[in-house]
Amino acid sequence: MSWSTSSQPFSTPGSAMTEPSTINIAARPDRATTYGLWGTLRRRLQFWISIALLVILALIAAFPGLIAGLFGEKDPRSCDLSASNSEPVPGHPFGTDVQGCDVLANVLFGTRTSLFIGIAATAICLIIAVIVGTLAGYLGGWVDSLIARMADVFLGFPFLLGAIIVLNTAPSRTPLLMASVLAFFSWPTFARLIRGSVRGVREREYVQAAFAIGVSHLRLVLTHVLPNSLAPTLAIAATAVGGVIGAEATLTFLGVGLVEPSISWGLQLSTAQAHFQAAPHTVVFPSLFLTITVISLIMLGDALRDGLDPRGRL
Repeated sequence: MSWSTSSQPFSTPGSAMTEPSTINIAARPDRATTYGLWGTLRRRLQFWISIALLVILALIAAFPGLIAGLFGEKDPRSCDLSASNSEPVPGHPFGTDVQGCDVLANVLFGTRTSLFIGIAATAICLIIAVIVGTLAGYLGGWVDSLIARMADVFLGFPFLLGAIIVLNTAPSRTPLLMASVLAFFSWPTFARLIRGSVRGVREREYVQAAFAIGVSHLRLVLTHVLPNSLAPTLAIAATAVGGVIGAEATLTFLGVGLVEPSISWGLQLSTAQAHFQAAPHTVVFPSLFLTITVISLIMLGDALRDGLDPRGRL
């Protein structure tokens, strides 16, 4: 990663900066950007389809037992070995797995775990990236250089290999640990985006004017810089949630992710892989939910990206 650095966060008042009296400090683009983004998104069918699918998934994650009970079995751990790998029948619309557990109940409860890991990992990643990227972009100089070298170290280390090493040494692999590990190896990409946005926003006239009239650095960052720097990360964040869910499923499928008694799509796929020919439904339904979730998040990310692109508003 090559980050150009500057030693001062702002040019000195009275140099090339416009006089504060000629600048409308209140004319910030954040509100206009928000209205323009919403005006673009609401006209896109792709946005509404992704939102509808994600709302359904969110309801499933919030009330998995209630929804599973509508179709028969509401307890994913209620198993009958005599019904091992049974095909879909009334009462078990997705069939049963090798242990005789209801596949539908496990898929629905796995939605909660997978969404939690995806959202939690992205949130942790964003918190780290906002702090680190803002410091690098706002302060510049040696702080920017130091953070750039830290990011180089993480970017130079293979993502999956690093996650496998850490997870293999963990005494217990919980959903929160999975989210933390995935976020730990993902923050540099977000930090680079935020750092670049902050560097661009800090040079704008309304930020320079606010600094010239004595607004503190902390207030300047919180009220002017960050609100106008985070928009480009929205599209990446939505897509990242889907990427994290896929990464968790991959790691669990490889045997280094979640373990029982956790319930997730990756764990279901890992258990069912040896029985695919005899009971393909045990693989198809978790894979279907995983695919729909990831595609919905990618569609949302694409819609946000197009909405944030001025050319996408034409």
